[in-house]
Amino acid sequence: MSEWVVLLRGINVGGINIKMADLREALTSAGFTDVRTVLATGNVLLGSSLTADAVKAQAESTLAQAFGYQAWVVVLNVPTLRAIVESYPFDAEREGWHPYVVFGSDDSHLTELSALAEELDSELERIAEGNSVLYWEVRKGNTTDSAFGKSTAKAKYKATTTTRNVRTLVKILA
Repeated sequence: MSEWVVLLRGINVGGINIKMADLREALTSAGFTDVRTVLATGNVLLGSSLTADAVKAQAESTLAQAFGYQAWVVVLNVPTLRAIVESYPFDAEREGWHPYVVFGSDDSHLTELSALAEELDSELERIAEGNSVLYWEVRKGNTTDSAFGKSTAKAKYKATTTTRNVRTLVKILA
């Protein structure tokens, strides 16, 4: 039995509202064990003997059936998430800045987004490549209107990426 981190994209922020108790119940009913949620933004820890790809498929199918929306999730194991957090290349406690990790399930999309690095205003934001993630640092108040923020919001990336604050990831691992 492995412990998996399942990151849901776009719930409780854009019209898709799911109570965490309902989310836990749906995933437990689907056969996952020890289902726990962290915060109300789609961060789930659960147990399963399935592979990461099978957990992704089962979770997405369960969410679509239980909540009536096309669900997109990123699945990783706990050691991988820990390594991602520990490898954050910027100062996660930098005053006035947000520390983010962009997770992706399509490496070509992460590569496309990574190519924006040279075009970004370093006084406003910067990105760095990680292991199947992008690290992003952006001034507070500019997350959604920065060049990178606007790019990650494009429909093209909706089904393959999700972004989390490093502080949230630390809470997931606690």
